[in-house]
Formats: sequence, C-alpha cells, structure tokens
Amino acid sequence: MSIRGYFVAFCKCIVLLSLRILLLLPAGLPVRSQGDSQSDNKVMDNITVRQGETVFLRCAQGDVVTHTAWLNRSSILYAGEDKWSVDPRVSLVTLNQEEFTIKIENVDMTDEGQYVCAVQTSSRPRTTSVHILVQVPPKIINLSRDIVVNEGANVTLMCQASGKPEPSTSWKLISSSGDLASDDEYLEIPSISRQRAGTYECTAVNDIDTDVQTVDITVNYAPTVSEGRDVGVTLGQRGVLECEADAVPEADFEWYKDDRRIFNGFDGMEIINTGSLSKLTFFNVSDGDYGNYTCVAINKLGSSNTSFLLYGDAAESRDGTSKHKRGEEEQSSHVCTGVHSTCILVQTCLLFDEAGAT
Repeated sequence: MSIRGYFVAFCKCIVLLSLRILLLLPAGLPVRSQGDSQSDNKVMDNITVRQGETVFLRCAQGDVVTHTAWLNRSSILYAGEDKWSVDPRVSLVTLNQEEFTIKIENVDMTDEGQYVCAVQTSSRPRTTSVHILVQVPPKIINLSRDIVVNEGANVTLMCQASGKPEPSTSWKLISSSGDLASDDEYLEIPSISRQRAGTYECTAVNDIDTDVQTVDITVNYAPTVSEGRDVGVTLGQRGVLECEADAVPEADFEWYKDDRRIFNGFDGMEIINTGSLSKLTFFNVSDGDYGNYTCVAINKLGSSNTSFLLYGDAAESRDGTSKHKRGEEEQSSHVCTGVHSTCILVQTCLLFDEAGAT
C-alpha cells in the first residue's frame, strides 16, 4: 500500500473513532424502545422491504448540524456528502438542513439489520435508528429428480425451499383424481402402482409469492395383452390380426403360426408395430394362411400372449365345426322337417330303383 493509501485509511479510522466517541455509539447498538425520553436516541418503526426493491433511509437534521453520518453496524455508509461505502447500490438522495436521506437499491438479505443516523449539532449529539426487515419470496432449492422405478417399489419425493417468512411446502399428483397429496416437504409412496405414475407438483408458499416445480415418476411394469379376436377372411382377400399390449417400457412383439415364428415379409405377410399396437397383415389370403396364430408382447419385466384364429368360408371355428358344413346340415334339416312326407317318398323311390337294378 502506498503512503497515500495509509494516510486515507488512517483518516477514516480517526473519523470513525471520533464519531463513536462523540456520539457515544458503540458498534452493534441494541434497538431501544420507542419514546426513550431520557436520551436523544430516537427509534423509528421497522422498515419492511422485499428482496430486489429499493429502500430509502431518512434522517431529520434541524438546528445547526456540524457532523452527520449514516452507519450500518460498524461501517459508515455516508459521512455528510462523502461516500464511504464501496457498494454501488448505496447512494445519496438528499442532504440539506431539513433531512439527510440515502437509498439502497436491489435490497438483499445481507442488507437486513440496524441502521443509525448520527447527528452532531451545536448543542449535543443525537441518533436515529431504524431496523430493515427484508422479505424474500420462496424459492425451491432442493428437489427430487425425475425417476423411473419398477411397480411395487417404495418412492420418496423431497422438496425443500428457502424464503422469508419461511415458506410452507406441499405435494400433489397432477391427475384427474388428485387423491394423492402431502402438506410436507416429503411425499412417501409405498409400493407404487402404475396408477401412481405421472407428474407430481411441489408448491412453496409464503406471504410474498409462490414457487412451483414438478417431478415426473415413470413406473415400469410387465405387458398385459388384450384378448385376441378371431377373424374370418375369404380366400384371396386382405386380412388383419391386431394385438394390443399395455406395458412400460413399450413391449416388443413377436408373431407365431402354431410354433413357427413369423417375420416381416414372410409368405407375403407384413408386421407393423406402432407403440402399443402390432398388426399382422395378409394381403392375399390362401388356404395355407388359415389356422391359429399367437401374439407375444415382451419387455424387460416379463411377457404376455394371446391367440387368434384366422378362418375362411370352409375353415373351422374354435369349436371345431366347419361353418360351411353346419350351414348345409341346417338347410337339409329344415327342408326335411317342413316336407316330411316328400322325404319319405324320395327315399322309397330310391329303394325301388336300387331293387330293379339288381
């Protein structure tokens, strides 16, 4: 440090010491009750300001003022027109025989505390003190990350927030039912089910504002396949078997005819998988295509399957009876029942014809 620097620092120490001795103002002066008639120390009402706002500190002068200063704890902010604070947010607003006002812009929590205006008049010193209270809107500072779990696992979500006044936190599941909630910074979900998957919202609230953040929970589970529907297709026509599976993560699909796996493009068949749906398409159904098919849905947690029957006009249904044959039997029975005598006559004639031939 240069000689000039030492000299400036020495002068400031002398001024600060002089102010303390002159005004009998020790560092960290406690707040006294308002209206202390035994001294010239005046206590103003607390000033409440929100973080980021600007606060004005006003001090009445009067009489013949020889020295005046604004102090924060043990630091001098302004001594008359001379700025001692190195904080660019602090500036002088007014200094005359009526008042001495400074301002602090973009107030933060570090600015909270007691401020003292010290005035030396021609008669005696006096002080005016004021306490600044800084209110801070809530801010979520510690939040669980998005998670992926298997169905049946225990889950704990955490949400911690800062602010002044101290904020309260709560959790809720964003869904149509909205039946899962907690008025705490922790949310416990034992043995989570697939119905509990979704977006969870944490809300932090105080008198100033609200902060909201979300966490996504993905629940993995094994596939469940919808029951297969039999399909009847005429020879030479187009046919489609559809297989749908509910699974997280999405299932992979495999198709089988009897015990033989079918691949895309095999014997003119096409397999298209779209999300939870798989389609097996026949573009020109032949006799060899009729039969039993199986769809298998697989993911890392398990598998599920369902069966289908592709049948045609002369193919058998699941009960093993030919649909074409059943139709002929029903028609023959209907004819013989309606004209019973005719049936007997025809049969008798056939017998005579056979005897004559013999």
